[in-house]
Amino acid sequence: MSTDVIEIKNLQVIYGGAIEAVRDVSIRVEPGKIVALLGSNGAGKSTLLKALSGVLDDEDGEIEAGSITHDGIDLTALRPDQIVRRGIVQVPEGRRLFASLTVDENLDMGGYTADRRVIEERRAVVFDLFPRLAERRRQISGYLSGGEQQMVAIGRALMGSPRVLVLDEPSLGLAPIVIEHIYEVIRRLNGDLGLTVLLVEQNAQRALAIADYGYIIERGRIVLDGEARTLEGNADVREFYLGLSGAQRKSLREIKHYKRRKRWLS
Repeated sequence: MSTDVIEIKNLQVIYGGAIEAVRDVSIRVEPGKIVALLGSNGAGKSTLLKALSGVLDDEDGEIEAGSITHDGIDLTALRPDQIVRRGIVQVPEGRRLFASLTVDENLDMGGYTADRRVIEERRAVVFDLFPRLAERRRQISGYLSGGEQQMVAIGRALMGSPRVLVLDEPSLGLAPIVIEHIYEVIRRLNGDLGLTVLLVEQNAQRALAIADYGYIIERGRIVLDGEARTLEGNADVREFYLGLSGAQRKSLREIKHYKRRKRWLS
């Protein structure tokens, strides 16, 4: 029986044979759950996703140690297209649409392996989630707003009928009202369709609000993990990732002392 578990164990990723981008990282994505991977720029989030999707070679990266499995199958031995066929589909940071193609044509590219009837069924689901795309289906994608392009990118991924949807910084550069809509769609995909979601974000507050479990990565290492509600209540997470603190404004000296307590910088 398929369990759809993704397990990354003790992963080490090296670039150019010398630069260690990910060190001894272990995460687990349970089926039907939303798992958040949080961290700042350069923490190793995107490298982890490239390893999962099998595209490290494009940037001279390689897995030096560790394993990545899906239902017990070793993903590191598979080509990127084989990983997609297993139902693991990524929406990359920056959207990366076929800018010269229309919305409809971009969606067709996402479902290129399916027959026409199935493509139309999946397109109807995408338009139900994103009614604005139905209105703009004949427009060139490169001329859409950033929020609309993100909708197309997610829609294109859904055309492949994924079992696991991997979202890389879906809120990046978007207006708050658009982010709210994108996150509501993620909730629906998980709650109504049972889709497993790996959500990679800098926006920790948004991500933890809908996630079941979370990991925080810093300098290529997982430094903290736990149930999303537990992480939301963690004092260090509230201070450094959610911008919240129960205390009054600290003096510069107190701030420096507090930062020295930040366990993952040691």
